Amino acid sequence: MSQSVSGELEYRKNYTAYPWHIDQLELHFAIGAETTTVSAQMELQRKEGSVGPQSITLNGSNLQLVSLSINDQILAPGDYSLVGEELTIPDAPAHCILKSTVLIHPAANTALEGLYQSGEFLLTQCEAEGFRKITWFPDRPDVMTTYKVTLEADKAEFPVLLSNGNEAGRGDLPAGRHWVCWQDPFPKPAYLFALVAGDLALVEEQFITRSGREVALKIYVEAENVDRCGHAMESLINAMRWDENRFDLEYDLDVYHIVATNDFNMGAMENKSLNIFNTKYVLARPDTATDVDYRGIEGVIGHEYFHNWTGNRVTCQDWFQLTLKEGLTVFRDEEFSADMQSRALKRIQVVRDLRLRQFPEDDGPMAHPIRPEQYVEINNFYTATVYQKGATIIRMYHTLLGEAGFQKGMKLYFDRHDGQAVSCDDFLAAMEDANNVSLERFSRWYSQSGTPVVSVSDYYDASARTYKLILEQSTPPTHDQQEKQPLVLPFALALLTAQGDALPLQMEGEESSSETTRLLMVEDARQAFTFVNIPEAPVPSLFRDFSAPVKVSYDYSPNQLAILIEHDTDAFVRWDAAQRMAENAILEQCRRHAEGLELQLDAGLVKAFRGVLSDRQDDLALLAEAITLPDEDCLAEHMKVVDVDGIHAARQFVRRALATELESYFSARYTELNDGAVYQKSSPAMARRSLKNTCLSYLLETSGGEALATAQLASSDNMTDTLAAIRGLIFIDSPQATGALQEFEEKWGGDTLVMDKWFIMQAIKPGRQTVNKVRELMLHPAFSIKNPNKVRALIGVFSALNPTGFHAADGSGYSFHADRVIELDSINPQMAARMAAAFNRRKRYDEGRQTLMKAELQRISELAALSGDVTEIVKNALR
Repeated sequence: MSQSVSGELEYRKNYTAYPWHIDQLELHFAIGAETTTVSAQMELQRKEGSVGPQSITLNGSNLQLVSLSINDQILAPGDYSLVGEELTIPDAPAHCILKSTVLIHPAANTALEGLYQSGEFLLTQCEAEGFRKITWFPDRPDVMTTYKVTLEADKAEFPVLLSNGNEAGRGDLPAGRHWVCWQDPFPKPAYLFALVAGDLALVEEQFITRSGREVALKIYVEAENVDRCGHAMESLINAMRWDENRFDLEYDLDVYHIVATNDFNMGAMENKSLNIFNTKYVLARPDTATDVDYRGIEGVIGHEYFHNWTGNRVTCQDWFQLTLKEGLTVFRDEEFSADMQSRALKRIQVVRDLRLRQFPEDDGPMAHPIRPEQYVEINNFYTATVYQKGATIIRMYHTLLGEAGFQKGMKLYFDRHDGQAVSCDDFLAAMEDANNVSLERFSRWYSQSGTPVVSVSDYYDASARTYKLILEQSTPPTHDQQEKQPLVLPFALALLTAQGDALPLQMEGEESSSETTRLLMVEDARQAFTFVNIPEAPVPSLFRDFSAPVKVSYDYSPNQLAILIEHDTDAFVRWDAAQRMAENAILEQCRRHAEGLELQLDAGLVKAFRGVLSDRQDDLALLAEAITLPDEDCLAEHMKVVDVDGIHAARQFVRRALATELESYFSARYTELNDGAVYQKSSPAMARRSLKNTCLSYLLETSGGEALATAQLASSDNMTDTLAAIRGLIFIDSPQATGALQEFEEKWGGDTLVMDKWFIMQAIKPGRQTVNKVRELMLHPAFSIKNPNKVRALIGVFSALNPTGFHAADGSGYSFHADRVIELDSINPQMAARMAAAFNRRKRYDEGRQTLMKAELQRISELAALSGDVTEIVKNALR
């Protein structure tokens, strides 16, 4: 792997293996919040066949070097060179013991990388390149070794001392200090190192593995949060059992720790045996967490646990291969959540998220393949493309090979590479070899950026009773690739009659077929499929279960969409047809709005919604999804130049008109579901709340809605119903909203996690005046610009989920946001870069907004000492 000076491009093609083998890393930490002393010892052996100078290159950042020695010979400054984050020792012995001692300062570390302080305790975050902020070491994922870690600290201040692996000893020291030793027998890269020191409460359970081994499960939280860990523990136990049953993978150590912190740049981190979590993905109680929170906790707990094999035992050789561990593990957590909840609902949520977050990424200035070819800052490539699209590529392996074939490939992958750092090519080879197939053309998914567009046309010959489907695929040019190749697309298909019955799919040349769903392969730029014995012009059900991550262009008639909504057995296609019908209706009103014409409600949409609201057979959560209108950002993806205000006006008109036209139907379902039953956490209960609160959101557009929301708020015994009521009151400018927010603040003002919801509710209120409210809320005692959760809840939500506020025509939203990027850059460059990405789609907007965004980007770019993280984002956005 090439290591570059910060701010310079790194290229995948330049990868070279590290020339030294490290047998074991021994670390000793003398822990203090202001200053921590880190002593390291490692045994290095030059690898046979290594070429180039026999020098040792280590990475370090913000380290105060106390001493450095080789084979107990102290090295003077002239014995090594220090350039940027690289320390190089020339002419090193082929076998040597390297020792170092450094000082680091956790309390002053606001970037939240390396060792830092969160509240009253200390913890680490080392992925991707945070270990270099702890000690000098080759901080790259292909350097794997075992770790022996001794932690020493004041016993009263830091009674809990944790690191990776199994505990190997503990004892007391003079002056009220104590020590604990941890040893991890499994080789790992530095990014998986973890340390926690503090005064934390413990919630503990035991898990018995399938082979009979006892594993201690321990969740550490601040004392006031011990009653909110039950769901996280339950999710962990479910994940461990599921991985044994589905993937035949068993946990491999004696203990599994989770530590929850309020100060974390990401959702969670899979450090071997010591997962560190954002409190958002651990803490839950019915009155503090929504159903979405509960599902999120289950998914993220599962995700980090599943990394134990797909990421830890087998890791990636360089950061270009990030999707190897993340795409695969996201697929695994999606499957886990689907098995724990509703598979159909989970699939719809995954597709909606992909379309909302990843498709725009493919069309923006940071477009990249799931395996990038180059980057400046790897932190900027923890993206929806690497994670969500990467998971979709893994799902296509599963679709192509089937469950049995996929599991054969997984088994071979682990058999070959356990304990190794490998590449995406190694994963593909395992799938090929285990199933005796060639996936050479499929591998293009790893190297090609952009979202394929599949244009579908058809022809029915009544006299011959044949039906011909023609598929043409193309991927629009992206900034990094002008020329695109055809990709392998699994194409799941059904054909429905006008009555909604699925037809047998007999292809031309086949003697017979009784299958009503076929999985076909689209591999060329243009392919045609002809079906015989088709008695009438059918309605095509295309890319069922979203069998490939593509945009489908097919000119469905309103009647065809209605047939799919009412009759298709594929939940994704039914939902997608409802979304298409709503999109068509809203975009037509957007056109009329732009032309100054009177807006009109589409009768077909009313009929479809009436049918959904009358359905007493289907999953209630799926019904809620079907009547949820597309987000404004999703609608914007269908416009060449985004009409921010027109989309908002058209969507609001359609919502209000549907609520008025179908008030009795919404009211009937709401009354039926608002039965006063005591809160339950079950999936059916969540589904009932989902449909109930979706109906309430429409009823709030009618004269009686305010009273319903006020009554629901007064009687609510759970956060899901509480937030639905308050949000609704805010969105209709109800006089009751101010009091509801005040009561919420009075009740939860001391709970940092719940207060995030309070900030979010106010930041998403549409309109150009919201920026003033957001600015005011930044002065609230519960807000801190240094806390990533608060930044995401207030600033991130405003820019990402409030189009009319962020994209206000006067540029006030842009100016405010640019100020926050500049402010954050000196505190936490990772968070600053993520906030700067809000400007990535500027070229999709009208000339006036483009000009305003460009001016703010230029202002950011002119900042002295701008971080590499933000520089990369801004430079690409300005391109």
